[in-house]
Amino acid sequence: MDLSPSKIKTIILCGGTGTRLREETEFKPKPMVEIGGKPILWHIMKIYSHYNYCDFVLALGYKGNVIKDHFLRQKHYTSDIAITTKDGKVATFENDTPDNPADDFNIIFSDTGLDTPHGERVLKLKKYITEDLFMVTYGDGVADINISKLVEFHKSHGKIATITGVHPISRWGLLNIDENNLVTEFAQKPMLFDYVNGGFMVFNKEFLNYLQPGDIIEDSLSRLIPKKQLALYKHEGFWYGMDTYRDFLFLNELWEKDPKWKIWQD
Repeated sequence: MDLSPSKIKTIILCGGTGTRLREETEFKPKPMVEIGGKPILWHIMKIYSHYNYCDFVLALGYKGNVIKDHFLRQKHYTSDIAITTKDGKVATFENDTPDNPADDFNIIFSDTGLDTPHGERVLKLKKYITEDLFMVTYGDGVADINISKLVEFHKSHGKIATITGVHPISRWGLLNIDENNLVTEFAQKPMLFDYVNGGFMVFNKEFLNYLQPGDIIEDSLSRLIPKKQLALYKHEGFWYGMDTYRDFLFLNELWEKDPKWKIWQD
């Protein structure tokens, strides 16, 4: 069984409308919202490709053609080009350098419907999952996660599914009080103790049998719980999901000051 990184596909869910980020998503899908001048989708793909997981299946929906156009034109945008106006022929000059290598992604673009729940989007991509393992993540979350260790953990326990548990940051300041109900501390947007599903999921191919039309991912994951087939990989490092315009501003500020999820080299 060959489960080398180059053989395992990663599905990225790119089909949602991103209504809570309408300032940015009115004319483009949320995965194309830019952090530091690059779509957050690119940041996610760089996290995976850093560990040599470079085969992606993008589950498209809302304004999916914007995502297609970006990657179809990327080589022209990032390289010097020459054009012959008489016949429209375009020549591309290689601008890759050791300090600025070109991205090495293999991408399947698949339109999975405008309003399709994300679990059903995965089900619609069944024909592209030919290996015994595959991965799924959301198109709006970044982390300093070690994908190789995540996959190793999944292989070690022998269960059907692994999800990554992360600690969200509270969107509000929290109050700490003593036994007399006196305030002892204002905790400004602390990291919460509980885990949430941060994406970065690994599945055996058998998981596809637990997906049904109309599912969100959590529906199918819940079917695994009674069978004790769902494991949690605890990620104690950085994770952040871009849900609102405030999150967009926060991630762009982090990119300038301390991009904790940037585990790759330029």
